[in-house]
Amino acid sequence: MANDLGKDSDPESGAAYFGSEVRAWRTERGMSQRELGEAAQYGQQYVAKVEAGERLASPEFATACDATFGTPGMFERLRSRVAQRGYPEWFQPYVKLEERATMILAHSASLIMGMLQTEAYAHAVFRKAHPRDELDVTAERVARRLKRRRVMESENPPLLWVVLDESTLLRAVGSRSVMREQLAHLLDIGDSPHVTLQVLPFSSGAPASHMPFYLLRFGHGEPNVLYVENPINGQVIESPDIVTRAGVTYDRLRADALSPDASLALIRTVMEEYTT
Repeated sequence: MANDLGKDSDPESGAAYFGSEVRAWRTERGMSQRELGEAAQYGQQYVAKVEAGERLASPEFATACDATFGTPGMFERLRSRVAQRGYPEWFQPYVKLEERATMILAHSASLIMGMLQTEAYAHAVFRKAHPRDELDVTAERVARRLKRRRVMESENPPLLWVVLDESTLLRAVGSRSVMREQLAHLLDIGDSPHVTLQVLPFSSGAPASHMPFYLLRFGHGEPNVLYVENPINGQVIESPDIVTRAGVTYDRLRADALSPDASLALIRTVMEEYTT
């Protein structure tokens, strides 16, 4: 089936690849989306969304496809593999680089960076950004975000240095209890020798950058890279001049920020305010 699919354009994501395989097998069996839905005990609209790559199929749907098409375990295995891939196509290059970086310098301008988010905080962020998603789709997004924490749990984690704009502490994402848990998590991870947190206070005036960005540094002479996002997608930038200028901007942000100890003290104070 994969060879037939290759005659068209390559799917843009893991969900789209899974969906294209479902469509190819369904067409080969001469079934309509409604007929496949009935056989799998799902609605026709669900099948349409899976085939269009608009949502990653559930494990139960994958099992039902195997039973319907007579492909023992194939769709189950495929679903497992694409779920691990999971990230949008434009984000995958950054994730791979993040896993190899020796140092990650991050600027969180309005929201706490993804790697430091709690499950509840990430859930609130995704629900606000994608309010029409079904809950299982949101859960998949959250799971992928939490999976990025494994970078810091490896045997040789990178140095993670994060400048948090003070607004990230005061913006009530989700609820007061969500924020209390999130700030407690920051305090916990801030004690790690591999993590440095600095808060950029309002009193510092105009920030050197009002946009979030990430600088990834590598060993063995490998060039550093810059990662930036817009509302549509993200971009890895390798231009030495641009990366150097971003490094200068980051140094200015760190210079204007509170010391790590003072930053943790401020985070603790704000967390206590969410408790009352």
